[in-house]
Amino acid sequence: MTVIAFQGQAGAYSDLACRNAFPGAGTLPCETFAAAMEAVHDGRADLAMLPPENSIAGRVSDMHALLPESGLSIIGEKFQRIEHCLLAPKGATLASIRRIHSHPVALGQVRKLLAELGASPVVEYDTAGAAEIVARLNNIEDAAIASSLAGDLHGLEILRRNVEDQPHNTTRFYVMARAPLALAPETPNLMTTFVFNVRNVPAALYKALGGFATNGVNMTKLESYMVNGSFTATQFLAEVEGHPDLPSLRHAFEELAFFSTEIKILGTYPADPFRLALQA
Repeated sequence: MTVIAFQGQAGAYSDLACRNAFPGAGTLPCETFAAAMEAVHDGRADLAMLPPENSIAGRVSDMHALLPESGLSIIGEKFQRIEHCLLAPKGATLASIRRIHSHPVALGQVRKLLAELGASPVVEYDTAGAAEIVARLNNIEDAAIASSLAGDLHGLEILRRNVEDQPHNTTRFYVMARAPLALAPETPNLMTTFVFNVRNVPAALYKALGGFATNGVNMTKLESYMVNGSFTATQFLAEVEGHPDLPSLRHAFEELAFFSTEIKILGTYPADPFRLALQA
């Protein structure tokens, strides 16, 4: 049976994403992103599913720092709709709720519910942990914001589904493995993720990216972040459509290399149907 490592505890949204993406697979909770990656390296897991970004909260900074040195390859992407549920012990009602427990990001996404119920937010370390705490308290005045899976695992009832303020709350996950996928360059609908550092010369970034434009390569993501806490060393994470061995992308990478000190391809993989639907 395939085992997928994720960051968080059983019932977390990452756990739900693993189960939805790979029905029938086993999941392995890990305390940190680094621990999930290590689980793949040492063979306790076949894959890791880790989130680089959320449509509301933005990028997951820890992931960007870990990706270049992870030693793993990105072999896929999955998008998980985040559907917050209001979970409570048996016997609780909307009128009985006085406190709502969850991760601070999740609490920030259910402000309308908090105002409607007049409930006080209680910050916990994650959503699944909040569900566990509420189950242990077993008090009809305490509820949690977490996934339906967390409710099932901890014997809580769903008082209301989809309580998030924004209906487009979606998290993207990288599927990571020890070895890259072997894909033909002509395979349609491929994505390539890579990181690079530009040389310390005027307009280096502008010149480095020019090759993608002149070769007709569509860049879908470009993010910068500091390296090793330095204010002068900047690394870029980028994503483009296509396979690195396609002539257009190969030429773009050649031009990028001329103005960069380092380029590292993190993976080439099929675009998720969710992405293709958005593009259509």
